Amino acid sequence: MATVSETIPDLLQPEVDAALTWWNNTQTDEFAVTGIVDADISLGASDPRELKLVLCGGDTCQQQSFKLTSTNGGTGFDVALAESEVLTLGASAEPQAELDPPPGALRGWLDDVIAKHAFTVLVFYRGYW
Repeated sequence: MATVSETIPDLLQPEVDAALTWWNNTQTDEFAVTGIVDADISLGASDPRELKLVLCGGDTCQQQSFKLTSTNGGTGFDVALAESEVLTLGASAEPQAELDPPPGALRGWLDDVIAKHAFTVLVFYRGYW
């Protein structure tokens, strides 16, 4: 079972920053990394390294998998979506419940929505909103 952590290990931070920059360059909304899936597996991987990140931006949070290959003697990275992610982007299978974004990712969301609308409806389902 996958483990989601809000804390990014220091050794993975350069790769996470490169993946986030690459992802934001392909999107219309600005995303932030709010978690990492199975960080211990990513730490043990060699080049190329796969990172599974929880990204939140706009009104959405999603889990994306990236493949990073070191360049320039380890100072830069080539970033792409991981093959497993590319193959499943159109799949209708539901994501694993534990991969929902960490609670901290939604802290500012309610304040933003209340400021934009006269009323807000929150729907709670199995502990998620």
